[in-house]
Amino acid sequence: MSGHSKWATTKHKKAVIDAKRGKLFAKLIKNIEVAARTGGPDPDGNPTLYDAIQKARKSSVPVDNIERARKRGGGLEAGGAEYQTIMYEGYAPGGVAVLVECLTDNRNRAASEVRVAMTRNGGSMADPGSVAYMFNRKGVVIVPRGGVLTEDDVLAAVLDAGAEEVNDLGDSFEVVSEAGDLVPVRKALQEAGIDYDSAESSFLPTMSVPLDEDAARKVFRLIEALEDSDDVQNVYANFDVSDDVLAKID
Repeated sequence: MSGHSKWATTKHKKAVIDAKRGKLFAKLIKNIEVAARTGGPDPDGNPTLYDAIQKARKSSVPVDNIERARKRGGGLEAGGAEYQTIMYEGYAPGGVAVLVECLTDNRNRAASEVRVAMTRNGGSMADPGSVAYMFNRKGVVIVPRGGVLTEDDVLAAVLDAGAEEVNDLGDSFEVVSEAGDLVPVRKALQEAGIDYDSAESSFLPTMSVPLDEDAARKVFRLIEALEDSDDVQNVYANFDVSDDVLAKID
């Protein structure tokens, strides 16, 4: 799945510096607020909050915004919304399976926006359970390559902590583990003095659909339309794209 992962990582980095930064910031802030509400406002005792804050910092979200979100979510400051997580399933062009994870305070609005994005961009909604079985929840840590870091360095640091594999994404490494081993893997990297960009629970496909340039453009267009919704937090899809196709689309 390195093709899909490489695309997602590159896209995230571009979003940090381009015009979509405000939308990205809003989603990262929402993550912090929900994590604080669910597990308490102390990042030292709430690993999910710790990782949400880390990802926001790496994406240059202002510290004041991070702190306000943490306090709102933890009930230390007024103004927090009641968000709920909803998963929608569907298909993108080319038979690509899509999982859409929403974090919303308005279920009807979220459902409507997901459906519109799907139908306007060549996708279709699917019944619950018809797509989800093609994905497994995993822990995923993205480690920047930096100057001298090698795949073997990363593997040596995380192997005993429960990591299943390390994938080379070019300018970063992807460390995959069971979702329950995410925190031990992240701590193992920290103890080894290895910096990381993000550590989070994610849905990884168990099988992938290879895409040519035309199909990849259609799938990317659909995913971008879905991600344009403020209610959509993450989009997972089971496509794979070669470096050649990625280069042409870039």
